[in-house]
Amino acid sequence: MTDGPASRPGRGTRIASLRPRPLRLLALLSAALLLAHLKSASSQSAPAFDAGAARGEFEFARLMYADAGGRRGRGAWLTDYPEAEVHLLQGLERLTRVTLGGEGTFVDLQSDDVMDYPWLYAVEVGRWHLSDAEAARLREYLMRGGFLIVDDFWGSYQWSVFIASMLRVFPDRRIVEIPEDDEVMHVLYDLERDVQIPGIRYIYTGRTSQGDGITPHWRGIYDDEGRLMVAINFNMDLGDAWEHADHPAYPEPMTTLAYRFAVNYVIYSMTH
Repeated sequence: MTDGPASRPGRGTRIASLRPRPLRLLALLSAALLLAHLKSASSQSAPAFDAGAARGEFEFARLMYADAGGRRGRGAWLTDYPEAEVHLLQGLERLTRVTLGGEGTFVDLQSDDVMDYPWLYAVEVGRWHLSDAEAARLREYLMRGGFLIVDDFWGSYQWSVFIASMLRVFPDRRIVEIPEDDEVMHVLYDLERDVQIPGIRYIYTGRTSQGDGITPHWRGIYDDEGRLMVAINFNMDLGDAWEHADHPAYPEPMTTLAYRFAVNYVIYSMTH
């Protein structure tokens, strides 16, 4: 393809100072305290997003898309909203030095605003459908320095739906398993990839998997310089782990791991 790396998105500011590795123990303690706080908090509805809030270094940008069936309104792209954003941003505020802007936003690939966000989150991509125009726009975004996280899709059928659109984005780039020594796995936390992060149904069924999505996979798509552009969380559900961080029955170790992955993804996206 003729696309090539260009300038970074306008709001892809680099973090001036990252937490040094010797302070990881303090970060882990902070994570435990945060989860304890969330689990003990009384249940209440999450606040609506404030679109006019001052923008900081990082904003949670949720990707809008049409479902494979054509629905775009209250579709699969809104799964876990808004609790996932609310809880994750509370964690980022506690666990990092990143200044946050607002409480999250929705991003349409057809809008020029997409280039303002170095970090995009797409959920339930086993049900998405990108038009050719949207696929071309996402390719441009990623090749210019953007970072996409896809999450909460399971098994062979949902993988095939995901691939159908992703092949329109990158018909010539391989999807590979992210190596254990990749920087995204160590930029702040040293991440474990042997644990499947389950959806909320785990507390009712005792199963971490769904359908034939038995084995968790951390896969990725890289640019020509070796930068991870797309982080693929397959056969797992980080969004549920963030959303239900305050649920007393959802396993705390899995929520903690989901927070660590998110923190690493955020730091990586802002520094690469």
